[in-house]
Amino acid sequence: MGNTYDLIIIGGGPAGLSAAIYGGRAKLKTLLINKGTIGGMADTTREIVNYPGYINVSGPELMSDFKKHAESFGAEFLKDEVVGTDFSQDMKKVTTKKKKEFFAKAVILAGGCQPRLLNIPGEKELRGSGVAYCATCDAEFFEGEDVVVVGSGDQAIEEGMFITKFARKLTVIVLHDEGILDCNKVSAEKAFQNEKMEFIWNSTIEEVLGEDNVERVRIKNLKTGSSSNLDCQGVFFFVGMIPATQFLKGSGIEMDSRGYIPVNDLMETNLSGIFAVGDNRVKYLRQVVSAAGDGATAAVAAERYIEELDAFQNNIANSDKKVLLVFFNATNTESLEFSAIMEELQQEYREDYKIVKVDMATKKNIAEKYEVKMLPTVIIFDKGEKIKELECSMDKANLKIQLI
Repeated sequence: MGNTYDLIIIGGGPAGLSAAIYGGRAKLKTLLINKGTIGGMADTTREIVNYPGYINVSGPELMSDFKKHAESFGAEFLKDEVVGTDFSQDMKKVTTKKKKEFFAKAVILAGGCQPRLLNIPGEKELRGSGVAYCATCDAEFFEGEDVVVVGSGDQAIEEGMFITKFARKLTVIVLHDEGILDCNKVSAEKAFQNEKMEFIWNSTIEEVLGEDNVERVRIKNLKTGSSSNLDCQGVFFFVGMIPATQFLKGSGIEMDSRGYIPVNDLMETNLSGIFAVGDNRVKYLRQVVSAAGDGATAAVAAERYIEELDAFQNNIANSDKKVLLVFFNATNTESLEFSAIMEELQQEYREDYKIVKVDMATKKNIAEKYEVKMLPTVIIFDKGEKIKELECSMDKANLKIQLI
């Protein structure tokens, strides 16, 4: 079927594109669905100077290289928006805004996140031309210049202090009365002691002004209602980020209070076969290089998950005999001895049974599905359905009784 894939990736930022490269290279039939411009937030960055191998490259250029690389390995791309999911079956279903349905054995969530916008005049128009949302990405482009920061939470103050390593002067626009910041006390104390940082209290920003680049901002005092202009060459907005996970509500995917998805080291979510990468997951560093690493990890983990899924289907679900699925650990002597006993029993009953062994040192997805807690464990399947779990011991006679 044309709408059935091995791997579907939702989101076309650096994490999703990296996953597409690795998925395609692994010979997985891969589809990447992206609702906007390929590249995500990286596409809005005018210069990237910290991605390995690129001394200086624009965000759109780097993301274009990512996409070409993925396409060279056969990954397919679709411009559409995912609005619904069903992750309850082995074949996961995603539904798009254009009312198309796609199915895959594994899904990687790479929707990223977007900065919360104030939607004031000039903000969108000058984004990437002085308006910025990431100090680590863009601070160095304001070397020796005057910069404004909007916000007073942990991110605003801590990122603001980072910007002062480059800027001549940094002005923080704060909604509250003098001396009151929303950040933690330690950061506040450091900020007040920073000679490059100044604060404008009881104020908000009304407009970002400039022709091709930011030239000044208009600031409104909330107590007096008066407005004034402040010359600057850059404006950083730190009023929050919004992960693109709204479409996952009701899907069963675990998310934190802000909508970010927690994962383990393999980028696995709480649902089998579903992975999350990049800025929409809980993480420490939100950069192109870390997003690319996430995508690579998830795609490799997805490949192994699919291999286990296919092996189950081919060796167990489609078997014309009952299957003895033996979970063991190849690094444990007792576990190996038990496995050998089961092989002997299978030979005695080879007309009725075949044996499939799962080494828990390297494979775990099937074990998690059937809630295998102890080793060794033996589950009997008939046409893919679990019919019995053996009481495991080294007593061969007792095991034979359970097989009759």
